[in-house]
Amino acid sequence: MTFQTTDLCDANEGKVRVVAPMFRSFGGKTRFAGPISTLKVFEDNSLVRSALETAGAGRVLVVDGGGSMRCAMVGDQLAALGVKNGWAGIVVYGCIRDSGPIAGMDIGVFALGTHPQKSVKKGAGDQDIPVTFGGVTFVPGHWLYADEDGVIVADAPLV
Repeated sequence: MTFQTTDLCDANEGKVRVVAPMFRSFGGKTRFAGPISTLKVFEDNSLVRSALETAGAGRVLVVDGGGSMRCAMVGDQLAALGVKNGWAGIVVYGCIRDSGPIAGMDIGVFALGTHPQKSVKKGAGDQDIPVTFGGVTFVPGHWLYADEDGVIVADAPLV
């Protein structure tokens, strides 16, 4: 991918929403984009696994984990599922674990930080609903662009 979020912001002023600078990049891809699919979960990554087991078709999974810093929502096994099933990236409003192995995977992974503790597995949460964090509402089907300078969201693909 050759885009830069800075150039997209300049060329599409008023058409993009910029997420507050809170994320660190952990995946092997530092630049990724695609249509958004969302999850709203809290300290339970069962739905994250279920989503990443499906065909990603170049989408970006946005996980609203409530900003929890008490456990990880994605680890190397789930990131590997994302690679295998064609997801462009994963953005977690929360933590991940296994950051070393994830750094070598061909997928973008942005998160607030790392935590060694795994999540519970109760299957609680919602899928493909609008979620809001970082000053932006992420709507399923809208587009997310992420790179070294941050994360932006647009209603449709940007040129």
